[in-house]
Amino acid sequence: MSKEVNLEEQFQARIDAGERIEPKDWMPEKYRKTHIRQISQHAHSEIVGMLPEGNWITRAPSLRRKVGLLAKVQDEAGHGLYLYSAAETLGISRDELEVQLLTGKAKYSSIFNYPTLSWADIGAIGWLVDGAAIINQVMLTRTSYGPYARAMVRICKEESFHQRQGYEIMLGLAKGTPEQKEMAQDALNRFWWPSLMMFGPRDHESPNTAQSVRWKIKRKTNDELRQQFIDITAPQADYLGLTIPDPDLKWNEERGHYDFGEINWDEFWQVVKGNGPCNRERIEARTKAREDGAWVREAALQYAAKKATRNQSKAV
Repeated sequence: MSKEVNLEEQFQARIDAGERIEPKDWMPEKYRKTHIRQISQHAHSEIVGMLPEGNWITRAPSLRRKVGLLAKVQDEAGHGLYLYSAAETLGISRDELEVQLLTGKAKYSSIFNYPTLSWADIGAIGWLVDGAAIINQVMLTRTSYGPYARAMVRICKEESFHQRQGYEIMLGLAKGTPEQKEMAQDALNRFWWPSLMMFGPRDHESPNTAQSVRWKIKRKTNDELRQQFIDITAPQADYLGLTIPDPDLKWNEERGHYDFGEINWDEFWQVVKGNGPCNRERIEARTKAREDGAWVREAALQYAAKKATRNQSKAV
C-alpha cells in the first residue's frame, strides 16, 4: 500500500469519526480544492449580494428600514471577510480569489444576477434568499473543515435575523393596501424560482455532491435541501396570504412533503454561464470597486513596510 493511499484512508477515517480537519492537517488535494471552490463561491456571493440590496438603502421607505437594510448589507460584507479568511487557510491569497471572480473562473450564487425592481424585492430577498441560505448553511456549521464550520456559526445567526427582517417586510406589505399586497405578490412571483435554483443543479447533474457528502463537506444533497426549503416556505406564504407561482405545488400526504413543478433548468444554466439579467452589471461593479480601491491597498502596503523598517531600526 502506497503512503498516499494510507494517508487518504486515515483521512477518511477521521472524517467518518466526526473529527474536524484543521489547516495544518494532511488532506487530499481534491479536498483542499473543493473547499476553496465552495468557500470562495460563498464569499463571492456575500460580496456580490450586497449590490442588489445596497441599491435600495437610500430609497427605503422609512428611517427604520434604511437603518435595518444598511446593517444587513454591512453584515454581508463581514460574512465575505470571514469566508475569504477561511479560504486563505487553504493556501490561496485573497487577491487570487478576487481575480478568479472578476475573470469568471469562480462563480457566485445565481440569485444575485436578478434585479431588485421594487422595495418588496428587498423583503423577498430576506424571506426567500436568506431563508434558502439558512437551509444550506446551518449544515455547514458541522462541515468537516474547521475554519469554515466556525465561520458559519456567526454567519447563520445573522442570516436568521435577515430572514426574519425580510419576512416582516413582506408581512407589512401583504397586510397593507391592495397595491402593497400586489407589490409583494409580484416580488414573490419573480424570486420564487430563482430561490429554488440557489441550491444548485439536480443531484444527478451535480458532479461534486457525492464526494462532498462522503467528506462531510455537505450533509445533505441539493435536492434534499431544496425540498426542505419548500416544505418550510409554503406554509409561510399561506400565512402571508400570497400565492406561490407554481400550479403544481401541493402537499403530498403519502410522501410527507410538498410536490412542486419543474424548475427551468435552461434559465439556471444560462445565468450560471454569465447570461443572466445582471451578470455583466455585477462584475463591472466589482471590477470598478477593485480599481477604485487600488490606492488604498497600495497605501496600506507602503505603510506596513515603513512601519516594519522603523521597528527593525529600533530593534538594532
